[in-house]
Amino acid sequence: MAERRSSARPYNPIGRAYNREMPAIQLLPELLINQIAAGEVIERPASALKEMLENSLDAGAQAISVELAAGGIKQVSVTDDGAGIARDQLQLALARHATSKIASLDDLEHVASLGFRGEALASIASVSRMELTSRRSEDRHAHRITAEGPALGTPEPATLARGTRIDVRELYYNTPARRKFLKSEQTEYAHCEEAFRRIALSRPDVAFSLSHNGRMRFQLKPQPLAARIAAVLGGDFAAGALPVEESGGQIALRGAISSPAHAKGTRDAQYFFVNGRCIRDKLVAHAIRQAYADVLHHDRHPAFVLFLDIDPQLVDVNVHPAKAEVRFRDSRAAHQFIFHALHKTLSRSAGDGSAIAAPAPATTAAPATPFYRSQGTMTLGVAQPAGAYSTMFAARPGPSTTAVADAVPEPLPPALPASGDEHPLGFALAQLAGIYILAENRNGLIIVDMHAAHERIMYEKLKSALDGRAIPMQPLLVPAHFAAEALDVATAEDERESLQDLGFDLAPAGPGALVVRGVPALLADADVQALTLDVLHEVREYGASRIATERRNELLGTMACHAAVRANRRLTLPEMNALLRDMEATERSGQCNHGRPTWQAIGIAELDRLFRRGE
Repeated sequence: MAERRSSARPYNPIGRAYNREMPAIQLLPELLINQIAAGEVIERPASALKEMLENSLDAGAQAISVELAAGGIKQVSVTDDGAGIARDQLQLALARHATSKIASLDDLEHVASLGFRGEALASIASVSRMELTSRRSEDRHAHRITAEGPALGTPEPATLARGTRIDVRELYYNTPARRKFLKSEQTEYAHCEEAFRRIALSRPDVAFSLSHNGRMRFQLKPQPLAARIAAVLGGDFAAGALPVEESGGQIALRGAISSPAHAKGTRDAQYFFVNGRCIRDKLVAHAIRQAYADVLHHDRHPAFVLFLDIDPQLVDVNVHPAKAEVRFRDSRAAHQFIFHALHKTLSRSAGDGSAIAAPAPATTAAPATPFYRSQGTMTLGVAQPAGAYSTMFAARPGPSTTAVADAVPEPLPPALPASGDEHPLGFALAQLAGIYILAENRNGLIIVDMHAAHERIMYEKLKSALDGRAIPMQPLLVPAHFAAEALDVATAEDERESLQDLGFDLAPAGPGALVVRGVPALLADADVQALTLDVLHEVREYGASRIATERRNELLGTMACHAAVRANRRLTLPEMNALLRDMEATERSGQCNHGRPTWQAIGIAELDRLFRRGE
């Protein structure tokens, strides 16, 4: 019987249909426009909280109170003592593209406020049940307006002291497709707390409080910057902090960075502000990494709270819907300035060998005039070379790019030495400096970096185990309990199945603690707390789906590093020989996961030349 062919044409994802005309072009309803905007700007309750806090700061608030319920899913309320909104402008405050902060392109190019687009409140109101109450100091009483999706009420009298209160309830109640993407209450609260931390760090002169489900979590009074950092990030950061204070022209960098000895295993405590706005920028991140390049081990990360003050004309903040990124007019000059400022601070620290307990205090009065407002006009454009800042640090120039370009890397050894022996890496003789294994084979001396070699062995074993679907788990005789960041606790709860595939059995043990009952069998001797927190951070930052695909090897490399034998651990000769045999049975054992060689050979002939034998 002949195959029957379908007369239907294949699906076209662009045209979608062949047998009907293109629909007529029409304007979208205002509510739908706002809901589309909300999808870009208000990703989760933390996004709404950030926008509301920024509005309070722009209104000149000196005290801000935040109340959350169910992680912000059921309620996000922000009350401030700012300037307030007049009765006849309450409806306009909830209208799209209505703002008091800019009125022209020139204003946009000089914008110094945190908000300026005039779409945040309208977007939030379109996907929630909102109540806005406000009172100016000259008004006899407050007025309130309500919004529920498309329905916007009229202002009516209310009770409130000077300032504004915005009460947002049931976020995404009318867009269930978006609401289902929200995570657990604990996860959403953790993101809200992180947004609160960023805003609280940005303005130490302002009082902040945060409560969740009726329980007070933070209560911060106006305080110096050093005290605010310690209150938000804890005493550990303050104890190892180095103050940063550099300026040049109309650009300045201030704040605190961790000394190399106090670096962390995760990137948690990293906050960078441009003109008071917390941002994440690849250029900034690269400059900071480069400053630490010679003093920080590859698996450690600096902690920092840094404030870059720069002329608003020299930075574009209107490049990201959530204003989380910026673009510098002269990116090379900005990169060089940040690098030199941090490099100088770290060099100074290395010279005296001591860390500073906390950064220099900032004023607790009204916020100081930004650095860029107190200077004359500065040109930081293409006409000014990036080397313009180098004169500030003439005594400590940055690394030479010419030297780097001219350097020829040493060739890596092959996977195994060609000795013709059954055991090409030979047999162990001794351990040197707690780092190297000295072994002898038929051709001479083999020197092995024991940590690098063991790291490659564990990495390949973990890959093989995960290829077999899941890494075997080893139950702990005594479960490990330890404190953890709220986001780490939330990740442990949300990604439990993915973590089980990696060999972890862990669960929340309260709002700020974890309990680990099992770890990967291959990593049973590792530091359970450090290993677990590093893995949670990777999963949290990149997501379980990316970890299972493109970030898989990076995560396994992190786990292998924790399992590898550490420097200064004394090994017995049988242990050294066991490591050599594992190397011989492991693919790519000639180099570690980071590309460094794991062994080098010195032949008898070379030793003879060193000692001038036979001359």
